[in-house]
Amino acid sequence: MRKTTMAAAIAFAVTGMGTAMHPAIAGEGMWVPQQLPQIAGPLKKAGLKLNPQQLANLTGDPMGAVVSLGGCTASFVSKQGLVATNHHCAYGAIQLNSTAEKNLIRDGFNAPTHGDELSAGPNARIFVLEAITDVTAQARAAMATAGMDPIKRTDALEAFEKKITSDCEAEAGYRCRVYSFMGGNTYRLFKNLEIKDVRLAYAPPSSVGKFGGDIDNWMWPRHTGDFSFYRAYVGKDGKPAPYAKDNVPYQPKHWLKIADKPLGAGDFVMVAGYPGRTDRYALVAEFENTARWRYPAISKAYKDQIALVEAAGKASPEIAVKYASSMAGWNNTSKNFDGQLEGFQRNNVLAIKQREEAAVLDWLRSRGEAGKPALVAHDTLVKLVESGKRTQERDLVLGSFNRTGTVGVAVSLYRLAIEKAKPDAQRESGYQQRDLPGIEGSLKQMERRYAPAMDRQFQQYWLDRYVALPAAQHVAAVDAWLGGNDLAAAGKALARLDGTALGKLDERLKWMQADRAAFETSTDPAIQYAVAVMPTLLEMEEQAKGITGEALASRPVYLQAIADYKKTKGEFVYPDANSSLRITFGNVKGYTSLQGKAYAPFTRLEEVAAKETGKEPFDNPKALLEAVKAKRYGGLADKRLGTVPVNFLSDLDITGGNSGSPVLDAQGKLVGLAFDGTIESVASNWVFDPVITRMISVDQRYMRWIMQEVMPAPQLLQELGVAPRR
Repeated sequence: MRKTTMAAAIAFAVTGMGTAMHPAIAGEGMWVPQQLPQIAGPLKKAGLKLNPQQLANLTGDPMGAVVSLGGCTASFVSKQGLVATNHHCAYGAIQLNSTAEKNLIRDGFNAPTHGDELSAGPNARIFVLEAITDVTAQARAAMATAGMDPIKRTDALEAFEKKITSDCEAEAGYRCRVYSFMGGNTYRLFKNLEIKDVRLAYAPPSSVGKFGGDIDNWMWPRHTGDFSFYRAYVGKDGKPAPYAKDNVPYQPKHWLKIADKPLGAGDFVMVAGYPGRTDRYALVAEFENTARWRYPAISKAYKDQIALVEAAGKASPEIAVKYASSMAGWNNTSKNFDGQLEGFQRNNVLAIKQREEAAVLDWLRSRGEAGKPALVAHDTLVKLVESGKRTQERDLVLGSFNRTGTVGVAVSLYRLAIEKAKPDAQRESGYQQRDLPGIEGSLKQMERRYAPAMDRQFQQYWLDRYVALPAAQHVAAVDAWLGGNDLAAAGKALARLDGTALGKLDERLKWMQADRAAFETSTDPAIQYAVAVMPTLLEMEEQAKGITGEALASRPVYLQAIADYKKTKGEFVYPDANSSLRITFGNVKGYTSLQGKAYAPFTRLEEVAAKETGKEPFDNPKALLEAVKAKRYGGLADKRLGTVPVNFLSDLDITGGNSGSPVLDAQGKLVGLAFDGTIESVASNWVFDPVITRMISVDQRYMRWIMQEVMPAPQLLQELGVAPRR
């Protein structure tokens, strides 16, 4: 296999789909690293001062400093393994280390020395990218052995991915993953150093890090100090190791330097990060189902669960703390989905998607025989969408019930016992030897994220919804376990589940070691449920594999057709986000809201104090209010603003997963951290709108001001190379 290196300035085929004709433009585009040669000219035109080839070196400066947290992005900012990311990305670690009595969410955390830093949890990870390898030919060859059988096609691809990742991980300390681009037109293997000892070094109080809370979330103007610091640790031999007191700080080869030139309106900025998902090449049928059912259904479910926790949290500070991280995620997603739904209506996205898809289909028909394979592929994909709609409500309800606390543990551990009886290479993904530390970590972390009374409410919520499903969507095994299909039966089932012992850590860890026979003779009610429904769950999984296999054959053909069509129009093509490394670039820029109000690209320190209400989420720390009143800018004021900048806007193309991404200036130096987009922007996950799409970032000058004047951390400022100013 040939390692992808971008040092050679060649015209690279866009994700294996043909070179784009239209040059890249600033703003739109989540570019894969292999496309950097293609966008070198536009990068320079937008204002990049570095040689674009410097960015082509993924393990060099500055790209080698950018890391993944497995859901967020971060970056090394010192030679002692200090890592900068968002407060909301570190929120889970902050919550894990919080209690009602010692609430780090409320009070913040500042470790005076390395020895005072706190474990971010057994499942916290920092992934340092070392290599990308194109494995498209091998993946296609593996699937070709399956012939026309869709289930065998899915199994063949999974077997290939297991084998190649196993080979990649033969050297201890690495985590590898195969990513699919453009529906399977290209496959690439990413090899990452997996740092397992991650510690919390600094987090401002939530009155800074989450200022504005869910009211300001996705809104502008914004005044949030959304930043925190981790530190990466390794064994004394310099290799990744689980948490241990005598581990030492990891020393990265490269780390970002704080910008020494003030950022201003119009300046070039770029982001390297790990965006989660976009759907710009989705079918109209997929978009329609998302807009009409999936987003509304998930948003409602999250809001219902939020209401349950809010009510319980008023009476129990312990529940409020234990479910704080879950609440943050539900609030964020539900508001995002609602914003997208509003954007779909406002921008008539359905009409845009219909027009785009109709143009592709007309072009394919005009090609005669040459266009038929893609037309057939399109028809197949539409049929798969319609097939999935028949059981989607059941799948949401039953799947969610099966992920509630103790029930989720029982289902997961019983499945693990089944898989452990197989050779490792034949186990289902997620249950292999490589996955066991993560499973154990989840069992341990549950201790700080589980309350029996709250879990029972979630179980009741989903069981009540299950019994209300149409009869055709009921599952025989679940009905048999319930002893009926009405609310009375659900109530009796809940009473039985109260007797489970899986709420206790030692019990969960014990069952992680048990074999299948032990589960099948257990009297624990949660385990009995898992044993009762597992054959049906496995049958559903096999059916899902068939659907996946059909898509594996059809989607690459149709998406290739989209790329070919765009090429005839002189348009550029970049793949949808898929959690792999991407580069996006543009400029600092304000915008005019849909109501016609023009907004400047920067918010100011005095505006933070002006929002003060004395109550969450607009309750500033006393030290902040005093410093603002005294105009203690600490040498960090921007002369053009007359004060310290807080947050700023730019026209970059990002999505979930980009949170924590370093925002770099024209010299490749750190000017801030990306943490959000405007509510008008979120619909760009489906159709990009360059006029209204804006990224929101916290300015590094505000981060430093908080660390100087509000919650002083002189030791970290010294480490960052920006000692406190006066």
